[in-house]
Amino acid sequence: METIGFIGIGKIGLPICEHLLKAGHPVIGYRRSSLADFEKLGGVAARSPAEVGEKANIVFACLPSDEALEEVINGPQGLLKVARPGQIMVEFGSHAVPVKKSYIAPLKAKGAEFVDGEVSGTPGMVVARKGAIYVSGDAAACETLAPIIKTFADVSLYLGPFGASTTVKVINNIMVGLHIAGTAQAMAIGLRAGVDVDLMIKAIANGSGASSQFGIRAPWMAQRRFMPQQGSAPGLAHYLERGKELADELGVDTPVLDCLLDVFHRAIPDIGDRDVAAIIEVFEPTQTPRSKASAS
Repeated sequence: METIGFIGIGKIGLPICEHLLKAGHPVIGYRRSSLADFEKLGGVAARSPAEVGEKANIVFACLPSDEALEEVINGPQGLLKVARPGQIMVEFGSHAVPVKKSYIAPLKAKGAEFVDGEVSGTPGMVVARKGAIYVSGDAAACETLAPIIKTFADVSLYLGPFGASTTVKVINNIMVGLHIAGTAQAMAIGLRAGVDVDLMIKAIANGSGASSQFGIRAPWMAQRRFMPQQGSAPGLAHYLERGKELADELGVDTPVLDCLLDVFHRAIPDIGDRDVAAIIEVFEPTQTPRSKASAS
């Protein structure tokens, strides 16, 4: 089985590596912090991105910032130092399309292909192989990646020219933000309405108001289960802001997105490191419900 490289082995990267290892692929990985959990799974720790690139023709990365991506590709021990013909590198992290595009030419000059990748789904969804993987860029490179991606995701889509994956992820996350905020608003009402909460969640999850975000986060909201964090409120807001920028570029009016951004910006200071499901607190009243107040 082909050796796969992975750089940035965090909440998303670790379960992807576990699936790759279970499928029989040797995986060599690098991150700036501890790789103990990765090594327990059977992964081989590398000392630098360049060492990963030296030992793997296919390298996935999932990096938290533009600065981290720059260091991994162009740094003193970066992938560009060892890039070679036939090598494929994929970045799953959240970066603007122009940022990702800036690495195509220097890698291409070495004969390597750079692919725009995105992961749609929470870490738990990735563990269960329910996260969707988007790839875009060189068609032949993406075709080569397809059977490898199938080892860690049931759904993988080739979306066309480079940058399409990032654009679709932004649009997807507008819907994620709407569904989470909508779930929070509905649950804030439902929790005060006096109905059986578990039955309410079951009824909605199986009714026309269902969404994947309701199914995941409505129970967490009811149980106040906001840790460990599965999704970051600032991280999601970052995508919403990207969506606003894209809409402005395209001349699309955004009254709903504007309201959504306002909700997130109000909620973020209080959510802290908790899961974005804690956004329900924005909608919860502090006063006694009217019906109870009038009854007393």
